[in-house]
Amino acid sequence: MMLEVGDAIPAVTLKDMEGVDFALDHYSGKPLVVYFYPKADTPGCTNEAKDFTAMADEYAAAGVPVIGISKDKPAKLKTFSEKYGLSVILASDEPGDACAAFGTWVEKSMYGRTYMGIERATFLVGADGTVQRVWPKVKVKGHAAEVLEAARAL
Repeated sequence: MMLEVGDAIPAVTLKDMEGVDFALDHYSGKPLVVYFYPKADTPGCTNEAKDFTAMADEYAAAGVPVIGISKDKPAKLKTFSEKYGLSVILASDEPGDACAAFGTWVEKSMYGRTYMGIERATFLVGADGTVQRVWPKVKVKGHAAEVLEAARAL
């Protein structure tokens, strides 16, 4: 089940693009945007990352880091970031612990075939470490701006 407003974000450890461990609780005491996306360097995921990057200065001014999480390997995330000049933090959740804990690892269906995959979702986390807002089944267009507006309201 996906995290809901009021839930504490789980203590999960991810890998950065260099393969170094880092934990989301590193950001405790400040608001945070955590977004999950299915796969690096695919059209929707690329557009989402580019949109968050285009607003990076505004997120920084609001004091809200943005972390994108997928199950891609760190090396793929690094290539993806360099290819598009991304400035958002990209994190690898290869084992799927964060996806499971946030509730974004779900059964999906395409062309009559069911499979497990990441549901595109975004979580706005308050400085107290609790979820303040959830956007499930995200549609990319205009999403980064909507999240920024909500982050500024914290």
